[in-house]
Amino acid sequence: MENFLRPIYQEHASDADTLGILIMERTKQNSPVTDNFDVILLIIMKEAKQDWHVKHYEFDDKTAAMHVVKENVLMEWIDKSGYRRAVEWIIYGRVIFDRNEYIYHLKDQLRDFPNEKRNSRKMLEFGKLVKSFNEAKDLYESGDYKDANSKILYSLHYLARLAVIEKGYYPEVTVWSQVKQIDLEVYKLYEEFIEGNEELEKRIQLMIIAMDFVLSSRALASSQQLLTVMKTKDTPWSYGELIEHPDIKDFSLDLTAIISYLIEKEIIMTVKQETKGIDVYHRKYMINEES
Repeated sequence: MENFLRPIYQEHASDADTLGILIMERTKQNSPVTDNFDVILLIIMKEAKQDWHVKHYEFDDKTAAMHVVKENVLMEWIDKSGYRRAVEWIIYGRVIFDRNEYIYHLKDQLRDFPNEKRNSRKMLEFGKLVKSFNEAKDLYESGDYKDANSKILYSLHYLARLAVIEKGYYPEVTVWSQVKQIDLEVYKLYEEFIEGNEELEKRIQLMIIAMDFVLSSRALASSQQLLTVMKTKDTPWSYGELIEHPDIKDFSLDLTAIISYLIEKEIIMTVKQETKGIDVYHRKYMINEES
């Protein structure tokens, strides 16, 4: 198979901006990790005319997809879970070109998952989890059980990704296979929900109770990115100040839900500051030192 692809990737290998090339082959009939192509070529560029472009090929009754992506875009995918398949291509793909051991070091970086990146990803997934869980509770209380069921499944998926990150791994497309190996508590929650014999309403009710406990126990550790920022000054923060901070921008869309949850758990407290209006106050936030 590689003989057919060699003329395609050799052109890129001779480009001084090419950092590395990996190949990922389909190993089973239904292969989401390769988008059901027989082979994926991932070509990482330092500079390119386009941030990311894809070409599809056919040869000898086989199919291939070539992804040419700039390094900064790839790193954004890795850091923000933008295109999860790319992480698996790097981890499991076979290296066919590696300039100055770039891919060797990238694979090593993915295995190590440094704490600063881990905290950012935990905050990102925790924000999605809190928002989805709140929506599930609201739908349940409104009697919309099928929609609540869907939101619970989304919440469980975010919880699974958070559990994987906590253990120092990058979440993969097959995240539940990862969770089964490293966090049985979370895996059993998922198993009980999808295989439970109770009526849907009761099953959702029980899962909301269980997940509320799981979220509460993870809240402090998962919100370290936000709390670290808030510790950088002694005075209360306005929402506008927080959302503009560079270390918070990645999860800014879920920041309101995160803050509300942390207030509920008494990790963050609100502070009222006077405005020019009578009985109208600025609402600001600071860490509750007694928590």
